[in-house]
Order: sequence, then C-alpha cells, then structure tokens
Amino acid sequence: MTPNLTDLLTAADRIAQEAAAAIMAIYARGFSVEKKADKSPLTEADQAAHQLIMAGLAALPQRIPILSEEDVAGFAGPDAQGRYWLVDPLDGTKEFIKRNGEFTVNIALIENGRPVLGVVVAPALGVSYLAAEGVGAFKVEWGKDRSGERLPIRVAGKPAPGSTWRVVGSRSHASPALAGWLETLGPHTLQPVGSSLKTCLVAEGAADAYPRFGPTCLWDTGAAQAVVEQAGGRVTNLAGHSLCYATPQRVLNPDFIVWGHSG
Repeated sequence: MTPNLTDLLTAADRIAQEAAAAIMAIYARGFSVEKKADKSPLTEADQAAHQLIMAGLAALPQRIPILSEEDVAGFAGPDAQGRYWLVDPLDGTKEFIKRNGEFTVNIALIENGRPVLGVVVAPALGVSYLAAEGVGAFKVEWGKDRSGERLPIRVAGKPAPGSTWRVVGSRSHASPALAGWLETLGPHTLQPVGSSLKTCLVAEGAADAYPRFGPTCLWDTGAAQAVVEQAGGRVTNLAGHSLCYATPQRVLNPDFIVWGHSG
C-alpha cells in the first residue's frame, strides 16, 4: 500500500480546495463556454482548476503520474508501483453552467487498479468528502457557521424487504434503461443530483443506491468510489464486479451501480 496516505489525503484536499476557490471566482462572474471534440462543454473554470491541480500534484515529493480529463494525451501511464492520480478538475460542467451548485472537484489516487484515496469538493455547497484506505471516510462542511471538522460517514445499509429505496440519479443524463432497473427494485424514490455528489450521498447514508446507465469516464467515478468504499459501500458493474482502473488507456466505464451496503 502507498505509504503516508494520511499525508497524501491532506495534500490532495488542499490542492482541491485551491482549485475550488479558482472555480468559484469564475462562477461569481460571467464566463464563456466552448465545445470539446466530443461536444461536451468546457469552461474557463475547467481549465483554471486543471492547471492548479496539475501543478499542485506535480509538486508533491512522491512524483506520481497524473491523468486529468483535460490532458489525457499527456498521461504516460501508471508508475512502477501501479499508481497514478486521477483528476476531474470540474465534474458537472453542465451543472456549473446552469449555476445550480451541483458540481465538484474530483481527485483520486489509483493503486494497482483500485481507488485508495479520494477527495470530492463541492465548492458552491461548502461540502467536501474525503477518504483513504486505512484512514476512513469523512464529510466536511465549511463556511459560515460550520465547523470545518472531518466527521466520519457510513453507508445506510441495505433497506429492509418491502421498504422504500432512496435512489439518486443523474440530473443531466437521463437513460431509458433506468426505468426498467427501478421497476425491478421495487418501492423507491428518485432524486436527481449532479456530478459525483450522487455517490457521495450514498456514502454518507443519505441515499441507498445510484444506478448509472450510460457513458461515464474513469475520472467521473474514481474519487467518489474511494469515498463510498471506505464508508462501507460498493461500486459495481452489472455483473457485480468492482469498477477497475487498471487499464487507464480505456477511459470509459461500463454501466454501474453504487450500493449503500457491502453485499
């Protein structure tokens, strides 16, 4: 296991907070929106956060390679220990553009195909989720009249037979397959939420499941997967296997379910 995950978690949190501050400065004023090659939106905030995170992680003494959504071509692969940083500088760009606050900064540390550390910062909401293997999973609320303390979080556990499942789903990416899955689930409520916040809500016990049918990339899930796993939950493909990050040259995830229980 990577040594000093506690120190790396503190460093990743600091770097994510610096990126979050840059994002909020842009959020507070007007900004332009471009289109990337895949037609997804790109803003000045994505670029500013990317630059800050790349510089911050590169300055750490461990010299771990970095895969960022905004510089896939610059990633040469994991190091000899199978480690790399996995970054989404602004997850939920559509939510950022809509100004609904449901966007995050995501930083994960991958080791031998598994996310062993994750930081998810929601700057407009003043909430962070942090986790590392052997350290635990935490929620931090910061800002006016908030403590800023790391408070341990835990998944809710599997709902009892016949009870209502609390499901969270994508706010900007609806899927016809979701309706069929929900039908097999039984009684449920469905709350639309943006970005990695869906998985984090499962991690803190505020939701029971998050099904995702449709395209996502490694950087969309890595950090929040670390959080929910350290909180006692799971992120699995439809065959029940944990999402894997061992082949980062293939950036697309399969369909998956985030579960608020261990099995």
